[in-house]
Amino acid sequence: MEVILQKDVHNLGVIGQVINVSAGYARNYLIPKKLAIEATPKNLALMKKQEALIKAAQEKAKKEYADMALRMEKISFTFSRKAGENDRLFGSVTNADIAEALKSEGFEIDKKKIMLDEPIKSLGIFKVPVKLHPEITAQIKVWVVKDEPATKKEHQPQQEAGEESGSSPSSGDSVVE
Repeated sequence: MEVILQKDVHNLGVIGQVINVSAGYARNYLIPKKLAIEATPKNLALMKKQEALIKAAQEKAKKEYADMALRMEKISFTFSRKAGENDRLFGSVTNADIAEALKSEGFEIDKKKIMLDEPIKSLGIFKVPVKLHPEITAQIKVWVVKDEPATKKEHQPQQEAGEESGSSPSSGDSVVE
């Protein structure tokens, strides 16, 4: 069954695309959730008229995500965790932890868009990719430091002025427990 996508569907297609899917998938999932409409001649003609509006909206969204990526790359986060020998963490830093830290800075990012292959389980500095748009990926800096009992634990954002100098987090990094 041919359908016209009304919204971007992961691993299937983008808005406005005509795709061929099984009839059951279209009737039971895509159409009821308003992700797609049946590709009839009337709907195809309507989609042609709306194509210019869709392209403009996609370009606007892409520009907004590019701006968001630039803002995100200026912020680094520090996670303080208990660690044992060989700097191995007793827990881990997951994409959910990073999403929560991003949310506290005003970025509403779904944890599924944070592209960690596996949770961070060691101390160090990590570049974590965040897929904002199919064509735009931001790289955020995540510091994982050893939790010291006498250390003051805070959560403060840092706006990086340029290249990071030194190998330890500065006092302005976001510290997340």
